[in-house]
Amino acid sequence: MNDKQLVALQAAKYIESGMLIGLGTGSTANYFIEELARRQNDEGLKITTVASSTISAQKAQSLHLPIVALEHINQIDLYVDGADEITPDMTLLKGRGSDLVKEKLLAKAASKFIAVADESKLVTHIGQNFLIPIEVIPFAWQLTKKSLEAIGAHGDLRLNAAKDGFWITSHGSYVLDMKFDASLDAKTLNALINDTPGVVEHGIFHDLTDAVFIAANGVVTERWA
Repeated sequence: MNDKQLVALQAAKYIESGMLIGLGTGSTANYFIEELARRQNDEGLKITTVASSTISAQKAQSLHLPIVALEHINQIDLYVDGADEITPDMTLLKGRGSDLVKEKLLAKAASKFIAVADESKLVTHIGQNFLIPIEVIPFAWQLTKKSLEAIGAHGDLRLNAAKDGFWITSHGSYVLDMKFDASLDAKTLNALINDTPGVVEHGIFHDLTDAVFIAANGVVTERWA
């Protein structure tokens, strides 16, 4: 069993019958979804799920997990998802797959949000290893980019897979992948980007995480806020 699977299984231990569970997206989240399906089949676990992406929705449906659409909920019991970066204060960088809006909606709606990852995702500051994805309104992208550059950012629009056009999110936004000065802490950066007109959402998940589960060499460490 690899570390990603191990940490996903640890998070799944917190699931109880009757819960509405938010499903993350990515390799670690897939292990979590598979474990929920196993517990449903083997233990009679009765849960409902809501997905952060079309990919995780399809995964859940293929395993016969009950699923509801995001527009039909106003709160959830638990959200489990991976992260691209995790800082010591449990700020996350997410959304490189550009499902930013749904992921942040679920994180905010959850009574508890557990981030699961292996130790390679631990960083000293947000943006250490990856550019920060910022979802923007298409007609405003140039104005928004200029505003972000005014606070020290540099970067550009994300290209699509074929490199012949811009990446478009599931609800029609563009994504700016931007780098900021490392001296800006996550709280400040979160506020600066939030205050930029034209920004739909961004990948800094500050003050949203209730716990971080990290797997390293076959051992899972739980850190709760």
